[in-house]
Amino acid sequence: MDLLANYWWVILIVLLLFTGLKTINQGFIGVVTMFGSYRRILRPGLNFLIPFLETISRKVSIQNRSVEMEFQAVTADQANVYFKSMLLYAVQNAEEETIKKVAFKFLSERDLMQALTRTIEGTMRSFVATKRQAEILGLRKEIIEYVKEQIDHLLEDWGYHLLDLQINDITFDKAIMDSMSRVVASNNLKAAAENEGQALLITKTKSAEAEGNAIKIAAEAERTAAQLRGQGVALFREEVARGMSQAAEQMKQANLDTNVILFSMWTEAIKNFAEVGKGNVIFLDGSSESMQRNMQQIMAMMQQQTNNRGGQNLGQN
Repeated sequence: MDLLANYWWVILIVLLLFTGLKTINQGFIGVVTMFGSYRRILRPGLNFLIPFLETISRKVSIQNRSVEMEFQAVTADQANVYFKSMLLYAVQNAEEETIKKVAFKFLSERDLMQALTRTIEGTMRSFVATKRQAEILGLRKEIIEYVKEQIDHLLEDWGYHLLDLQINDITFDKAIMDSMSRVVASNNLKAAAENEGQALLITKTKSAEAEGNAIKIAAEAERTAAQLRGQGVALFREEVARGMSQAAEQMKQANLDTNVILFSMWTEAIKNFAEVGKGNVIFLDGSSESMQRNMQQIMAMMQQQTNNRGGQNLGQN
């Protein structure tokens, strides 16, 4: 007890020192006043105030803040436009002069928000009033740039900086929205009809090209087939004539009558007609005069083949 009585003043000083210790959270700046007058700012962490003389009048947040706004504007052609937007802003920096602006420009945070939203709303309305209803939907980016340009300097005077402004929704009165929907639907139908017409034209064109190519290919194939058939018939006749000539030469060398082989070939031909005729009716003159006439024709063909071969041999010699 004697110790406490002797050193009570030390304990009082320690208590006063502890009373002057103040903590500022991260993301905030403390504004210190003395007798109502600005004194200094306090950074985040542990700070010391003169007990009973200095006080923290306000803690200024330097974090990003956002606010949603909804308001109405009227276009140049008297159409009502409804906006839903989001504003993102923050204190410019943590410098002392900036913090003083933020702390003492407005009485409270509520007054700041009211002034900020009314300023942005008025700026948007002044821009929309110069445009027609049909232009608004395509001017979203221009509206944002115009508002930023107009309020940036004002916010700097208040110690704030506009980080972002987004227009989330733009709507009109129901009657206007219905008419816009009909216009879009009719344009879509028109575009669909044009696309279908172009597709049909392309289909018809390609079909005609394919048909023409098919006819061309078929004609070329028929021509080639006819040429090959003609070559086959010619080769067949040539082989027949060669075979008949060889047979006739062999019979002459054997001192046999060539009419025998001709008669044999004639009957063999009639036999082949009957076998491969496939039901077709072939009329042949079976009289002796007809056979004699046919024999003479065959012999003339054989004689011509022999003469041709003899001419070829002379030419080679």
